[in-house]
Amino acid sequence: MKKSLKIVGISLGSLILLAFGIQGFLLQGTPGQRLSPRNYQSKIEYSSIPTILIPGWGGNTTTYNKMIKYYQQKNIAQKVLTIWVAPNGQIWTEGNFNGQKNALIQVLFTWNYNVTYHPQVKQLTLVLKYLQQHYHIQKMNVVAHSYGGTEFIHAYMGSKYLQHHIRLNKLVFLGVPVEESLNDQLRYRYHLISKSTDKNFQELFLQMKKWQLNYPIKIYNLMGSEEEDKKTDGSVPHIQSEMLKSLIKTHSSIEYHQKIYPKTTHFQLHHRTVIIKQIANILWGKGSNE
Repeated sequence: MKKSLKIVGISLGSLILLAFGIQGFLLQGTPGQRLSPRNYQSKIEYSSIPTILIPGWGGNTTTYNKMIKYYQQKNIAQKVLTIWVAPNGQIWTEGNFNGQKNALIQVLFTWNYNVTYHPQVKQLTLVLKYLQQHYHIQKMNVVAHSYGGTEFIHAYMGSKYLQHHIRLNKLVFLGVPVEESLNDQLRYRYHLISKSTDKNFQELFLQMKKWQLNYPIKIYNLMGSEEEDKKTDGSVPHIQSEMLKSLIKTHSSIEYHQKIYPKTTHFQLHHRTVIIKQIANILWGKGSNE
């Protein structure tokens, strides 16, 4: 009996070590590569506004790995900073931001497998405050996938400090649910606000109405359609992303764009080359809105 317990103990120990090893690998961050000014592209605008990359539920280094590598290989943007945040709010970083052109900042949660996204809202709020306070970031772009976008909206709208100290420039949402009680059979209508039973959405709606926005923002809501004529990417129904239009309706200074990519799953929204190229054009393309 003791022998069998010992064997089981060794097996469990090995599995735990393996799990920690995998998690460590997934959280290592994508290596950075500096932009070379002599290789600047004529169709790309090189700006000192950083872009924050936020993964969704269970997201990690792999979420934006392909995107970051593509931008660096094409001399479009450069990964300059990785910022990790733990469930207890502890933050640590690797790299530095000091106004580099087309800088990418990769956010990684050490644990984002919670039942709800609320723990990550608190952690992301701390991350954004940290970026503002330590790197003096006053304006940013955001690329967020799935719950990463939900967390960002709640973090920003729930913090007067962030609203006062950080201006938003361009937001790119990839399959982001802002409302989670409406089903995929519904077509978007503004009045669906009254049909929503999502308390988080209702709170967000009130926060948005009170938001004293006095500068322009561009929002790009990109969604996937798992199959032709399907109103979902397989994980997030379009209607739950489209309700973003209702949230921003009271702010005329927000310019809204929406696009649905056919035969594109929830995962592929941050992985397909055509979308990665589109995001580059949105963020840094000269004279382009889409």
